[in-house]
Amino acid sequence: MLIHFFTALREAQVPVSLREYLTLCQALSVDLAEKSVDEFYYLARTCLVKDERNLDKFDRVFGTVFKGLESAGDLAKNAEIPAEWLKKLTEKFLTEEEKKEIEALGWDKLMETLKKRLEEQKGRHQGGNKWIGTGGTSPFGAYGYNPEGIRIGQDGNRNFRAVKVWDKREFKDLDGAEELGPRNIKLALRRLRKLARTGAAEELDLDGTIGATARQGFLDLKLRPERRNAVKVLLLFDIGGSMDWHIEQVEHLFAAARTEFKHLEHYYFHNCLYESVWKNNQRRHSEKLATWDLLHTFPHDYKLIFVGDASMSPYEIVMEGGAVEYVNEETGKVWLERALQCWPHAVWLNPTPETHWRYTQSIGMIQRIMEDRMFPLTLEGIEAAMKELTR
Repeated sequence: MLIHFFTALREAQVPVSLREYLTLCQALSVDLAEKSVDEFYYLARTCLVKDERNLDKFDRVFGTVFKGLESAGDLAKNAEIPAEWLKKLTEKFLTEEEKKEIEALGWDKLMETLKKRLEEQKGRHQGGNKWIGTGGTSPFGAYGYNPEGIRIGQDGNRNFRAVKVWDKREFKDLDGAEELGPRNIKLALRRLRKLARTGAAEELDLDGTIGATARQGFLDLKLRPERRNAVKVLLLFDIGGSMDWHIEQVEHLFAAARTEFKHLEHYYFHNCLYESVWKNNQRRHSEKLATWDLLHTFPHDYKLIFVGDASMSPYEIVMEGGAVEYVNEETGKVWLERALQCWPHAVWLNPTPETHWRYTQSIGMIQRIMEDRMFPLTLEGIEAAMKELTR
C-alpha cells in the first residue's frame, strides 16, 4: 500500500525521494500515527512534502490512494443514529411530476419532526417517506428526494435541496498561486486603482533631479517613493458545497487579486455570512474569527467584495437557526446588512451564469440585500463591479 502511495506521488510530479519514503516507514514502525487516519495524513505530509506548492497534489493523491479509510458519518454517529440506517442500497429516482407531488414541511415542522423521529425510530429504514433512511422521499436521510430535508450520511450533493447538512464536511483553501487562465481578469481588476506614493524614497525622480541639478549647477539626484495601488480590499469567499463547481474561476480571481492589491485581506464563509469567518478551511471549526471582530478590525475605507453563488435555502438568509451546518443565533440577512453598513463600498461577484439567477430564490434575496450590486464573475461583470466600487 505504501509503495503504491509513493509511486502515485512520483507520477503526480511530487518530488518524493526514497530517503523521505524510508523516513515515513520508520515513523510508522514506532506508531507515530497512532493508528489514526488523520494523524497518518499529517505524518505523511510532513515526511514527504518539502514545498507547500505541492500540498494540493499531495492531497489529491492521498484522497485517491486511501479513499474509503474514513467514514463520512462521524456527526451522525455522535447523535447515535446507527450507520446501518444510512447504508446506501438503492437511490431514489423520481420524475419531475412525482417530485412536485412531494410536499415540503416548512422549517418549524421539519425540525420538530426530526426530534420525534430520533425518539421513535428503532431500526433501519429504506425507501419510505417517514423515517430516517435511504432511497425514499422522507425529509431525513440520504440518497432520496425531498424538496426540503435534512441530509444525513450522504457523500455529496445530489439535488441541492437540503436545508441542513448533518455531516462532517471538509473544505480546502483557495490556491493563490494558481496560474491565471484569462489574463484579462488582472486587467479588469486594475480599474480599481488609487495610485499613491508611499514608503521609502527608492525611485529616481527624473524631473526633480533635472530641476535640482539646473538650480545647483551640479548633479543633484532626487528620489521619491514608488507609486503603489493604495486601494484596500476585503475579500469574503463562499467555499464548499455548490461552490465546488466554480473553484477554478474563483482561484483565478484570487490569484489575480493577490498580485493587483497590496492591501488585501481575505476570509471564508459558507453560503451566507453569520457569526464567524475563518482563514484556514482545514481548521475552520477551531480557528474562527468572530464577525463582530472582523467588523471592528478593518476601517470603512476598505472595499468589500463577496464571492459566492448565493445558492442556498432561503431559510439560511431569513431564519434564526437556518444555517445549513449549525444553529445561527441571528439571521444571515442581519449580518450582511451589518457588513454593508460597515463597508458601504461593496459588491457581490456571482460565478453562476446571470441567465440562471432568476431560477434560484436565494440569489434574488441576496441581490436585494446588496441593493442590486451583484455582478456575474465574468470579464464584463468584474469591470462593472470595479466601476461600482470606485463611485
